[in-house]
Amino acid sequence: MKHDHSNIKKAKKYLDNNNCIGIPTETVYGLAGNAYSNKAVKKIFNLKKRPKNNPLI
Repeated sequence: MKHDHSNIKKAKKYLDNNNCIGIPTETVYGLAGNAYSNKAVKKIFNLKKRPKNNPLI
């Protein structure tokens, strides 16, 4: 996905609706979500198959 205004608006819409998006980092892609949304945080834990007692960074 290109880094342009329309794609940023799409990503914002996903985040505003408690969804997750993939974002590139220096080495790998990461998952991003609204940290203030319990639904989004739960989705990230589920997608990563991460135990609830293992925090996200």
